[in-house]
Amino acid sequence: MRIDIISAVPELLESPLSHSIVGRAIKKGLVEIYVHNLRKYGVGPRKNIDDYSYGGDAGMVLMVEPVFKMIEELRAQRDYDEVIYLSPDGEILNQGISNELSLKENIILLCGHYKGIDHRIREHLVTREISVGDYVVSGGEIPAALLADSIVRLIPGALTDETSALSDSFQDGLLSPPVYTRPVDFNGWKVPEVLLSGNPKLIRAWQDEQALERTKALRPNLLEE
Repeated sequence: MRIDIISAVPELLESPLSHSIVGRAIKKGLVEIYVHNLRKYGVGPRKNIDDYSYGGDAGMVLMVEPVFKMIEELRAQRDYDEVIYLSPDGEILNQGISNELSLKENIILLCGHYKGIDHRIREHLVTREISVGDYVVSGGEIPAALLADSIVRLIPGALTDETSALSDSFQDGLLSPPVYTRPVDFNGWKVPEVLLSGNPKLIRAWQDEQALERTKALRPNLLEE
């Protein structure tokens, strides 16, 4: 799998994509992630990538020309399944979307910045828009890193135990059950006896019950959906 990320501030993506599960997946050759500096195609001697908004609204807007040229360059080298714009008004990211995208071969993630991007980019170049929540952050770099992480961890071989992802929250529409590790007793806080029983059927039944109860208490909307 290959992920190309287009950014006005590529430095913001260096650390999140270089460590932990994503970093290891890159080293194993399971995924290629390339971050492209939009200023490569900046306009004029100053390599401008943004300009004032028509209509007089406050804030600068990413220009269509640099984004068009960058995407054209990438598309000339390979076919892309999706060109995704990280946008606060896109579809809300969920586990189902991450599962779907993990099966793709090549995707482009476009990070907005400043006030946003020229709307013609969204009309003619972007194939999908994804939001990480109903709030606004300074740019699309952190959301892009979050989306990339949620995708990469699902690629076979990215996790030490591939079955781990199957028990994550939201994979079956529920929150995951509580988890415990050593010691069995800490300050009188004890691990539930059933987890020490060694009986897989009892443990699974307890986990299913806990997942349902936690979802009812913390995220009842998941059950409604």
